[in-house]
Amino acid sequence: VQLQASGGGLVQAGGSQRLSCASSGRTFTLSTMGWFRQAPGKEREFVAAIRLGADSTFYADSVKGRFTISRDIAKNTVFLQMNSLKPEDTAVYYCAAGLRLALPNDYWGQGTQVTVSS
Repeated sequence: VQLQASGGGLVQAGGSQRLSCASSGRTFTLSTMGWFRQAPGKEREFVAAIRLGADSTFYADSVKGRFTISRDIAKNTVFLQMNSLKPEDTAVYYCAAGLRLALPNDYWGQGTQVTVSS
């Protein structure tokens, strides 16, 4: 499975941005997809995930109500819509996919930088 993330960039606080993650290869083996992020000097942390069979979604408390994860089945693509962005959302965002009904961490895409200016 290959994951290709895109959509990062610079945005002002309070603004919105949408990340995309296109998957290819043996995508039929996947159970979950999601996003993690890593800010400078901090550990990578979970942001959001979606169960592909049921479209159940899960969010970190820090983004709940502001971020929405969704997917386009036909395009094998997962999106992360980020609204009401805050400077503390600044990080490298990583797309991830999993084979089990757990946090997606079997496959990783390259990171995409999101910078929120105050």
